[in-house]
Amino acid sequence: MATVTRENIGLLNDKITVKVAKEDYLPAFEKALKNYSKQANIPGFRKGMVPSGLIRKMHGQSVFVDEVLRTVEKQLSDFMVNEKLEIFAQPLPLPENDSRQLDFNTPNEYAFAFEIGLKPDFKVVDLASANLPFHKIIVTDEMIDEEITRLQLRHGNMTEPEAVSGDDNVLNVQFIETDANGQELEGGVSKENSLLVKYFSDKFRPSLIGKKNNDVVNLQLNQAFDPKEREWVLGDLGFAKDDTAAGDRFFNMVITKVGLVEKSPLEEAFFKTVFPAKEIKDAAAFREAIKEDIQSQLDVQSRNQLSDTIYHYLLDKTTIHFPDTFLKRWIQNGGEQAKTPEEAEKEYPSFSNSLKWTLIVDQLVKDHNIEVKPEDLREFAKAQLFSYMGNMNMGEMNIEQPWVNDYVERMMKDRKFVEDSYHRIQTEKIFGLAESLVKKDEKPTTLEDFQKMQAEHHHHH
Repeated sequence: MATVTRENIGLLNDKITVKVAKEDYLPAFEKALKNYSKQANIPGFRKGMVPSGLIRKMHGQSVFVDEVLRTVEKQLSDFMVNEKLEIFAQPLPLPENDSRQLDFNTPNEYAFAFEIGLKPDFKVVDLASANLPFHKIIVTDEMIDEEITRLQLRHGNMTEPEAVSGDDNVLNVQFIETDANGQELEGGVSKENSLLVKYFSDKFRPSLIGKKNNDVVNLQLNQAFDPKEREWVLGDLGFAKDDTAAGDRFFNMVITKVGLVEKSPLEEAFFKTVFPAKEIKDAAAFREAIKEDIQSQLDVQSRNQLSDTIYHYLLDKTTIHFPDTFLKRWIQNGGEQAKTPEEAEKEYPSFSNSLKWTLIVDQLVKDHNIEVKPEDLREFAKAQLFSYMGNMNMGEMNIEQPWVNDYVERMMKDRKFVEDSYHRIQTEKIFGLAESLVKKDEKPTTLEDFQKMQAEHHHHH
């Protein structure tokens, strides 16, 4: 009769030993051999007529090992189910196990030992007791002015003046690589582009004033553009963004067309184009609507920062003990490719951090009955569809059209989409819950200071 024993060998780390006697596996072994002889296809014998002695001689040992190990695994599985053990990963066979001890000619009692890592009991830190900073980014008049100008240009009319007159001119150009004397290089880079005059460096812009169609300007990228714009131009020309040597190359920039966008005037028709759902009559109301729009976008950044703060608060303030020895051994042996103890030691901090977060999420879901329902997935699919279509306002169109529903139903059958969406929605609900529980210490800040704080935070982590 099989017996299973359990003993503690460390923090949340147990050893389970399974002993099986002959009567536990021999009937299954004999039955497996009979089935094997019925299906065996051996030259010189009709199928199903192979002598059992030959089958036993040829395959007895391998079938015997399989049946003993299958019996051991079943006993182990049944024990864990009956004991309601909450474990990490799968039981790890201990090095003392040796299947070479199994001999079908002398069946005996066999013992196999396994190591398990037990999940810990813990409590998630009380979010209601947390007082966390909420960095409220202030909308400035400069932001509003820049956004209004951008929208005026976006909805303005393109004209074709005779010559370049200022920073807002658009130049259609062709870059042709040359030597230092302006002579075209055979096999050199040649690429068309479209640039605003203001993209060029302050020192270079004056040389463009008065230029007309078909005029040629010889330049070096390092001289003509500041670092940010130069990276973009280098990438467009097929070079690495940080290729300083490429920045020293010479190009003839042929102006093929001079354009100028006439800004859309600040009038009611323009206001209606930008905010079709609002009744805006004057520039002051338009500025207020722009301010609200910018604030809404900035608040998303502030909330994302708060979510990051909540994430670290939950990790830092929730105490969870792990079966470290077991988990490090599991990292070594549980994957497709074995790892060294040094590799496991190096990976463990990140691994345990991720594991800790998973346990916290599971506990929050359980404690607060957080559910992701089919209708949540469908709404997420619709929102994703309209984001693909250019962030169209779902409230301004009929989202129950047949083609929309067909798309949603098709995505609901996509297993990867459903799994990814499920986790994203669950994460949003968890952080939404956490944000509603914590006390927010609102701290007004400028966008520049906010971005600096984020950069320092990411550098630290």
